[in-house]
Amino acid sequence: MHPSTPSETGRGSWGGAGRPEPSGAYPPPGRPGHGAPEEPYEPALRHDDEPVDDDLDLVEEVPVRRPLSLAVAGFSALLGSGLILSAFASGPSERLPLTLTIFAVQVLFVLAWTMAVRPPAMWLIAGVALVVAAGADYAAVTSEVAALAPLGYVAVGGFAAAVIAQLARRANRSEVTESIGSTLVIVVGVVAFAALIVLSRHPAGTQAILVCLTAAAVALTVARLVDAFWARPRLAPQVPRGAAGVVAGAMTGTLTAAVLGSYIVHLTPTSGAVIGLVTAAAAVLVDLSTGYAEAGRLMAGEAPTMWLARHLQGPLGAFALAAPVAYATSMIFL
Repeated sequence: MHPSTPSETGRGSWGGAGRPEPSGAYPPPGRPGHGAPEEPYEPALRHDDEPVDDDLDLVEEVPVRRPLSLAVAGFSALLGSGLILSAFASGPSERLPLTLTIFAVQVLFVLAWTMAVRPPAMWLIAGVALVVAAGADYAAVTSEVAALAPLGYVAVGGFAAAVIAQLARRANRSEVTESIGSTLVIVVGVVAFAALIVLSRHPAGTQAILVCLTAAAVALTVARLVDAFWARPRLAPQVPRGAAGVVAGAMTGTLTAAVLGSYIVHLTPTSGAVIGLVTAAAAVLVDLSTGYAEAGRLMAGEAPTMWLARHLQGPLGAFALAAPVAYATSMIFL
């Protein structure tokens, strides 16, 4: 009998165990036995069943409009220059130029932010905010002590009045909860501008306004100019801003404040750089955050706001934060 002759055992059996295996044959792929490696069986994919790479599904970048970035840069420079010149035009007994300029900026702030944020009872909140702005300016000019405490009282009273006025409306009370955050931001923002009036009453307040607002204006202007020509690397595809502009603006504002600090009596280049860094960084971050807020509203499906309001929102919010920052840093270094 030849070795290749199959065994008679199990012949005619229908079981798989007794079925003869031809000599030299290998089991099919994926089937164990006879020392053959077990390999997972993967069916062939058709062309239309090929897995899709998630990286190909990228979010389209929002284009950067160069004329718009240049216009916002010009507005930032104009706003900072107006506040600085009005501060130098005011004196110890004549603060009307600065007060009128501050109130005009407060009106712009209220209109831009209410139309951009669009809280429930928008015009009611805008009216209360304008009354709060006038009250904060009056308290900043007429208070016996040049301090921020009277402004805090006005802000608390204005916020409470806005909430009570919304509760008195015959509308869904849940809207009041939705508008609390936006109402607080608008009321505190208009009151923050009045801190410049209080700061101008201090002996070295005008110098502090010069250094801080110049740093903020230069930072905002440079950041927008860089974005107009090279908005890279993009911080988010939905936001038409670049990291290069934000960093360049903050560093340029810091350098400008350091240079001014070398010419002001109560400052040094080091203290001027610290003041400029804090103010410039705060300004550019507020300006950048408004872009993220607008992108979030668009992604949530809300209708776009008035284009003028949403583009003025950033610089106005930046100077609103720069005012109390200037007051705080001047109390430390001057």
